[in-house]
Amino acid sequence: MALDNLIFAQCILYFLAFVFGFIAVVPLSENTEDFGGKCLLFTRGMWQNENITVMKQRFIVEEWGPESSCSFITFVGIASLILSAVQAWRLLFFLCKGHDDSIFNAFLNLLISSLVVFTVFLSSTIVSVGFNLWCDAITEGGTMPSSCEDMQDTDLELGLDNSAFYDQFAIAQFGLWAAWLTWLGITVMAFLKVYHNYRQEDLLDTLIHEKELLLGRSSRRGSDLKTGLI
Repeated sequence: MALDNLIFAQCILYFLAFVFGFIAVVPLSENTEDFGGKCLLFTRGMWQNENITVMKQRFIVEEWGPESSCSFITFVGIASLILSAVQAWRLLFFLCKGHDDSIFNAFLNLLISSLVVFTVFLSSTIVSVGFNLWCDAITEGGTMPSSCEDMQDTDLELGLDNSAFYDQFAIAQFGLWAAWLTWLGITVMAFLKVYHNYRQEDLLDTLIHEKELLLGRSSRRGSDLKTGLI
């Protein structure tokens, strides 16, 4: 019964990881489309006057962020999405059929979960740090009268659609950090399952050893009785 509860808890966590992964991937994909493939993470720029006579400022991008950053976090989000869906279906099947993982599979799941925890944490950090640098650039470190959220309502005249960038990355950050917490819980559950299987295996070995000792004692007693009768 305790093992069924553990499998059910793992199934719920994998489902939550799927949901949070979906929440992160969708706005990231939308932002990539809106920005024409350009990555706003770690982008550097500044506000400059268009000319001397007209005091109108325009945001100039000095260097766009590396596309590998956006590609990496999108890949991690999709990989987390697929892996959590597969694992949730597999555990649901085990729960219905009354099956369980072998010790090797449980240990393999622990390694995979630990790797996903690390990569999702790295992706979440990249998004948070990179997006803060973008906000610092378009608000000049907070000295502009408008906040970073307000800037999405301003046409930055960059030849792209910047009308929803703040909402997109706010949702993506929530999805990624929530997914990281969920995968952390999955890793803890995987460790508990490995420990449970190890204890079961250790108990089985102990019972086999005790059985062998009892059989050995019985055979010795039988031989001693035969010797006494002779």
